[in-house]
Amino acid sequence: MSDRHAVTLLTRAGCGLCVTALEQLRSICADFGIEPGTVDVDQAAATDPGLRAEFGDRLPVVLLDGKEHSYFDVDEKRLRADLTR
Repeated sequence: MSDRHAVTLLTRAGCGLCVTALEQLRSICADFGIEPGTVDVDQAAATDPGLRAEFGDRLPVVLLDGKEHSYFDVDEKRLRADLTR
């Protein structure tokens, strides 16, 4: 299908919801030939403290093409629709 979209999960170590979200993203993205990336906001804070400041209290956060798509839960229906565009 298309690899023009980038899907990234903002996460942190020890986040159970993040593990579940990544599993969901891998399943969804596989249908589109995309491998979702991950960014640990605590590790990224060394070079980008704004990332943790903006998203750190509501992880996991799904980014589609660098923009917030959903948080806490993966909005599968919406993500699939957006990945077809």
